Amino acid sequence: MGHGPAVKLGKDDAANYKTKLGIKMFVIYTLVYATFVGLNATNPRAMESIIFGQTAAVIWGFGLIALALVMALFYNHLCTKAENQMNS
Repeated sequence: MGHGPAVKLGKDDAANYKTKLGIKMFVIYTLVYATFVGLNATNPRAMESIIFGQTAAVIWGFGLIALALVMALFYNHLCTKAENQMNS
């Protein structure tokens, strides 16, 4: 069956905004992740503590996954808004 022709893309006036936003969000996530790794490296016993019936390591892990998901949705929302404003 196949698929149709590729979509022709034009100039994206929001590209600089999206790039800067992506880099800022990457730095934020990297700092949170580095804190997690640093805490594990310097004080592994802290990750053994029980929070909400789970170890702190599990809570941190799921928190990192949730943070990535929330940041992705936020990034998509802001980029779509910027594209609509700048490309119209």
